[in-house]
Amino acid sequence: MSDLYKTPLHALHLELGAKMVPFAGYDMPVQYPLGVMKEHQHTREKAGLFDVSHMGQVIVRGASYKEAALGLETMIPVDILSLPEYRQRYGYFTNDQGGIEDDLMLANRGDHVFVVVNAACKAADIARLKAALEPAIQVTEITDRALLALQGPASETVLSALDPHAATLRFMDVATLDLDGVEAWVSRSGYTGEDGYEISVPAEQADHIARALLSHADVEPIGLGARDSLRLEAGLCLYGHDIDTTTTPGEAALTWAIQKSRRAGDRAGGFPGADVILSQLENGASRKRVGLIPEGRAPMREGVALYASEDSNTPIGTITSGGFGPTVGHPVAMGYVTTDHATKGTTVYGELRGKRLPLTVAAMPFTPAKFKR
Repeated sequence: MSDLYKTPLHALHLELGAKMVPFAGYDMPVQYPLGVMKEHQHTREKAGLFDVSHMGQVIVRGASYKEAALGLETMIPVDILSLPEYRQRYGYFTNDQGGIEDDLMLANRGDHVFVVVNAACKAADIARLKAALEPAIQVTEITDRALLALQGPASETVLSALDPHAATLRFMDVATLDLDGVEAWVSRSGYTGEDGYEISVPAEQADHIARALLSHADVEPIGLGARDSLRLEAGLCLYGHDIDTTTTPGEAALTWAIQKSRRAGDRAGGFPGADVILSQLENGASRKRVGLIPEGRAPMREGVALYASEDSNTPIGTITSGGFGPTVGHPVAMGYVTTDHATKGTTVYGELRGKRLPLTVAAMPFTPAKFKR
């Protein structure tokens, strides 16, 4: 445990009674005394505060925004050049086989691109960026800021009490807000399926801002346990589980993130694995990520093999995430199946404790998204 990194809010987690666990090299709160189930429901009903300071924050700056954007487009199959100022977009790094090296958020902050990457991948991501872009384009890891996520239907009311401008942001807008005298880089986004914000603040002010948010009657601290069940109900991928270097955007049902300008015309392709990815856009992939609803009350978790029938010996796929969905009131899962078994309503079978139990292929998200459009 002594080798684990600590976020700027580590002491606050301990003060709040968090159960701490190792995660992506950090000592992180998995739950608080409220418990995972109640933390999940509180986020859906009011507002939850998450410490996501373990994520990587990176500034990519060229001589102009255009230069930085075009540089990044050689690595990411997303339209970054046409992203409007003070807007954010989802994307991912790809490899030569079309696999996903990491997924990320990127924002046009006027004269630079602000990128947020996953904690477990950030060292590799930053090295990848520097190798591909420097010295012409500068890549700077931000190590002196914390990152918080305020999620849930009460988030707008809570954050607007600190800066009324928070209420004017739409989903995927970014802005610099003044939160009780602290400069905060804020996006209206998150990974729970709820309305909410991600808030980057100077590390030395993180405790102050967290306490200011937690002082609101509607806000509770939320750990990794509920973060996982919330994102699963929302049908959102967890890197290293639902997507990785061996899964393509076509297989992962993430091709919606590739805009038309990167599929055809002068800026089509030009990113690693473009031949594979664009071919799958045209012709389809042999397998697909789908939602799954197990029959009964027993969750089916990551690694469970999937079969076309109760007596088949050949797996057609596997579950990559699974658990109980507190909001929907039953187990939910996602995973990969062959394309001919990916139609909504198809019955497949999971091997659980030596028994074959049925699951139904279902649409995601399992609970409707509540982003402020």
